[in-house]
Amino acid sequence: MMSSRPLRADARRNREALLTAARYAFLNGDTDAHVEEIARRAGVAVGTLYRHFETREALIEEVYREEVDELCTAPAQLLGQHAPHEALRRFLLMLVDHAAVGKGMAVALGSIMATDSPVFDNARTQMGNALTELLDAGTTAGTIRGSVTGPTLLRALGGICHMNATEGWQDEARQITTLLFDGLRFGARRAT
Repeated sequence: MMSSRPLRADARRNREALLTAARYAFLNGDTDAHVEEIARRAGVAVGTLYRHFETREALIEEVYREEVDELCTAPAQLLGQHAPHEALRRFLLMLVDHAAVGKGMAVALGSIMATDSPVFDNARTQMGNALTELLDAGTTAGTIRGSVTGPTLLRALGGICHMNATEGWQDEARQITTLLFDGLRFGARRAT
């Protein structure tokens, strides 16, 4: 978004429609979706798209940022519904699913990787912080070992999730993530 002023209701609806149309296109493999097609799917003119996003890359960046923001709200919700170790397990699997979404957006995201965009650094920081929150809760409860940091765990997941996207890779990544989770529980000191 180019302006920091609050958007009028109609402008906010148009912006949301554009993001929804772009997310649908990119996540469903239409990585070459042109701005004209995204605007058409959103029911707005292409000029409206450019009023909200200066470039196609800015639109892609915002779709990815929203995906990460939504993902990183999950730890608080999970901790409210589950024991800390179960919340962590569920979030780890959510990160694998997020990686699958990222693979669907990979070509589109490639167009912003060569820019100075901070979107990937910010995403890593957010995900690392989310993992730290869950690890700390598990350590406090005595169900997760305390020797692993959120950023370290994210790096391990990155290795798992960057496997070649062959048939069944996501199931295999989920199995390996379960092994990683089991390792996080080994050596935990139960709270007394």
